[in-house]
Amino acid sequence: MHSMLRPRAMQFIFDVLAVTFTVFVYLTVRELIIPGASRYLIEQKIVLSVALVLYWTTLFWLGGLYRDYYVRSPFEEFFAVLKQSFFGTATLFFLIVFDSAVKNQPRPRFFIVVFLVVLFLALCIGRILARRLQREFRERGIVQVEAVLLGTPNRLVELITSLRKEPAWGYVVKGSVTVGTDDTTELAQYTSILGTSDRLVDILSTHNPREVLISVEGSDHTALLQWTAACADSNIAVKIVPDLYEIFSGQVRTQQIYGSPLIEVSPELMQPWEEFAKRLLDITVSLVVLLIGLPLWLLIALLVKVSSKGPVFFVQERVGRLGQRFEMVKFRSMFSDDERTPSWTLTNDPRVTPVGRFIRKTHLDEVPQFWNVLRGEMSLVGPRPEQSFFVEKFSTLVPYYRRRLKVRPGITGWWQVKARSGTESMEEIETRLRYDFFYIENISFRLDLEILFRTVIVMIKGHGKA
Repeated sequence: MHSMLRPRAMQFIFDVLAVTFTVFVYLTVRELIIPGASRYLIEQKIVLSVALVLYWTTLFWLGGLYRDYYVRSPFEEFFAVLKQSFFGTATLFFLIVFDSAVKNQPRPRFFIVVFLVVLFLALCIGRILARRLQREFRERGIVQVEAVLLGTPNRLVELITSLRKEPAWGYVVKGSVTVGTDDTTELAQYTSILGTSDRLVDILSTHNPREVLISVEGSDHTALLQWTAACADSNIAVKIVPDLYEIFSGQVRTQQIYGSPLIEVSPELMQPWEEFAKRLLDITVSLVVLLIGLPLWLLIALLVKVSSKGPVFFVQERVGRLGQRFEMVKFRSMFSDDERTPSWTLTNDPRVTPVGRFIRKTHLDEVPQFWNVLRGEMSLVGPRPEQSFFVEKFSTLVPYYRRRLKVRPGITGWWQVKARSGTESMEEIETRLRYDFFYIENISFRLDLEILFRTVIVMIKGHGKA
């Protein structure tokens, strides 16, 4: 699909036209109503339009308005447009009111309301046109969404029949991946058979579809998690039939799309403004902690050095976002040689030094990791980064384990504030994964703030493992 014909690109183009139109209407109304109002030259109007286009499109991007709204209800899109329009207009209003050069101009509230109404209507009309054009392009085959189907043969036949009745969806089926041992003779009459579900990763790598549509009988939770994790690793969106909705309840974000019985599991986890706010919070808090607490960190470093032989810092390779390796830094809390062996720390672990016991109990050993946060290798909040040894081991035991690598690892996380660590076991791995998946699939700036607040409480209570 040509990039300019994608729904998001078309939304952006019509938004630019809507904002430009609104600026010219606003300036014209202002000149007609206010006696003696200064007249803007066409060059000045163009400059003002460009500035406001940059302002509004940036605001819309941060607010998540440039996602594929074509697959969602138009009312959901219009409500999101209204919310962002109101917020942006209110911000402009306060800037105008506090500007000494214009605050005494007549009827500022009237003109700001005019601007809001015209902008909202122009944006809605533009996005309706974008939807109509997108539908027309898909029905004519100009815009195509390449998809691979995954499921049991009889259910896939039903799904293909539904897709053929809805050309406006724009799906082009590249082939089907079968689940189970049912006869595929009828399915082969509708589409090519690419292989079985145990070869899904290889099939996705070979055909590289934009989406995978899943329709199966039964509810094999483990298999479904494996499939969605494989798609997420390849940045492929997943859409499933509603029979599987209960499997995902409480674990993934889902919503109905196209006004039809398909449910989306998107690889996009956060809105752009939340990603921006999360990174800004990471940088701000890390700088404050490292600089304000510098005397205390120097004292801890001195105590670590004089209390036992070895370096002040413990540096170890960990696996970060998308499998990237990085060197994680902590204050050394164990006797130097004992900390090199890949193993989980136990309660009352004999390898921990006397000073190490205190800083682990209060989580002060984690402070140097704020340097990793500043470097972008970690975040304040996220799943704990594991050693490559454990990532490979747990990925073998639990194939969907690598789903944790979709986000930056964190200093603290949902598991740290809600659970108690146990010994290394399959049960403990699955427990951690449940908490990690809850965080990943419900990730938001608000949830990060809650986890940070809970972390402070945990530190005050001294619930760390010594």
